[in-house]
Amino acid sequence: MPAPARTSTEAVVAAGRAILEREGLAGLTMQAVATEVGVRAPSLYKRVRDRAALVGLVVDAVAGELAERLEQAASTGDPQRDLRALAAAFRSFAHANPAAYPLLFDPRSGGPSPEALGASSAAVLRVSADLAGEHHALAAARTVVAWATGFLSMELAGAFRLGGDVDEAWEYGVTGLARALGRDSNG
Repeated sequence: MPAPARTSTEAVVAAGRAILEREGLAGLTMQAVATEVGVRAPSLYKRVRDRAALVGLVVDAVAGELAERLEQAASTGDPQRDLRALAAAFRSFAHANPAAYPLLFDPRSGGPSPEALGASSAAVLRVSADLAGEHHALAAARTVVAWATGFLSMELAGAFRLGGDVDEAWEYGVTGLARALGRDSNG
């Protein structure tokens, strides 16, 4: 009779996320996760094929959490308000997960699986379609995500060094995007 499992895939992923936030991607190792969940490293291979698979599971969990937050945020039915709520949820998530968030866009992580990518993109695509029309939904969503990702990458790195209020700059950008995307739906 096999011995009972001393951990679960969910526990491994949760440990991986905690280690990632504490130690960064380089610190996310099979040994570190094994220590965190209280097993020997070889035991992890029953749950996770290798480090790349571990990173993939963590990235998918990050994308899944972001998807849930974005879906909850974009629920008013007012596209302008939903875009603001999406942007706020995206920013809040990045601040709460400063090591995990960039992995969604980092080729070293392999990015989210197609399923996780679809789930994490759904709310942004829906709101973009509401603002810019179905024909421009993908382009509008890419614009929103590219702007937010660039802004947040700079913000998290402390790269805004010219003074001024960063929160005000964020609001200015979101307002500009909402206006620009709304005009696209007419053209």
